[in-house]
Amino acid sequence: MQYQLCDNTWDKEEINAINRVVQSNQFSMGKEVKQYEIEFAKKFGVKYAVMTSSGSAANLLAVAALIYSGYLQKGDEVLVPAVSWSTTYFPLYQMGLKLRFLDIDKNTLNFETKKIEEALTPNTKMICAVNLLGNPNEFDIILEICQRKHLLLIEDNCEALGGIYKGKQLGTLGLLGTYSTFYSHHLCTMEGGVTVTNNEELYHYMLVIRAHGWTRNLPKNSSIYQKSENQFYESYHFILPGFNLRPIEMEGAIGREQLKKMDQIIKVRRENAVYFAEKLSGWRGIRIQKEIEKSSWFGFAIVLEEEYKGKRDSVVKKLEAAGIEVRPVVAGNFTKNPVIRYMDYSIAGVLENADEVHENGFFIGNHGTRNLDKIDYFLSCFQKILSKI
Repeated sequence: MQYQLCDNTWDKEEINAINRVVQSNQFSMGKEVKQYEIEFAKKFGVKYAVMTSSGSAANLLAVAALIYSGYLQKGDEVLVPAVSWSTTYFPLYQMGLKLRFLDIDKNTLNFETKKIEEALTPNTKMICAVNLLGNPNEFDIILEICQRKHLLLIEDNCEALGGIYKGKQLGTLGLLGTYSTFYSHHLCTMEGGVTVTNNEELYHYMLVIRAHGWTRNLPKNSSIYQKSENQFYESYHFILPGFNLRPIEMEGAIGREQLKKMDQIIKVRRENAVYFAEKLSGWRGIRIQKEIEKSSWFGFAIVLEEEYKGKRDSVVKKLEAAGIEVRPVVAGNFTKNPVIRYMDYSIAGVLENADEVHENGFFIGNHGTRNLDKIDYFLSCFQKILSKI
């Protein structure tokens, strides 16, 4: 048996959507992307959604919009968790912000919330919360601190589409939230991402920044720029140092079909996770991620403890030999990656929990279809491997 990181939730609907785009002869960003954005915003209960070429691009778009709109200034400090994917951090650095790393909670793998307030400095202007592997942060605590300390909050929700915190979709609790629809994620549009907000001004900044910095995609009565009636002039008129972060029409068309399946995909992922947690309950020497509210369970994280500590590499090799795909818990403690030497950063306290995950953690995939037989196969192999260490 093979246990892959992800499954394929495409069916004839997605193929038909691709064919619809081919027949339209419109391949660059157009009507399908626009309609997907409208449907995405409605589904997630926000006013505005901007599709991009990837979740990484969605993060870059969000941070750039905050800089060019004046919500943040270059040199401002942003509190980030020590464990996340690289493009949580890169856009912050690339837009001239300083990162301040805080340890994660050893159980939730998200911010260690009890240490957030003491980690803040006079230069901290924003908290970037990452809902790691689908799991919500403890947002009541984070939002209270942000309100009291006058801090911005954004969510990197690229691994947690469909997660819920106290009735609200993850990605919608901050000023901006981001999603990824890369092939292995909850929804699959090949490549793709989305940034959402309820702030019209930021929405308009993102429309400009996403496409070269030009005015073409702005509505006529935007508060950030008054377009002239000369369409020829406005077709190549630039007001911000933007990027080309645009998606293609096929991705928008596929996304529209995937959105229709979202509720079922998330439901099944949660059912798989309940089964996984129940089967592992009581196992010595391992720790799994503690769910906060309703995780959308991107994957199943495991941290080796006690007699298995320091033996991850051996375990991983044997799992891979058994046909089970295994990955690190995203980038582990990011400050241990060599790229950190390029970045302006500081560390709040000691990153001991992040270190533990970095050295003893791994995750296996969860699927949008029932994969209980694969979970059973993993557990059987895993138990045999641990018994021989």
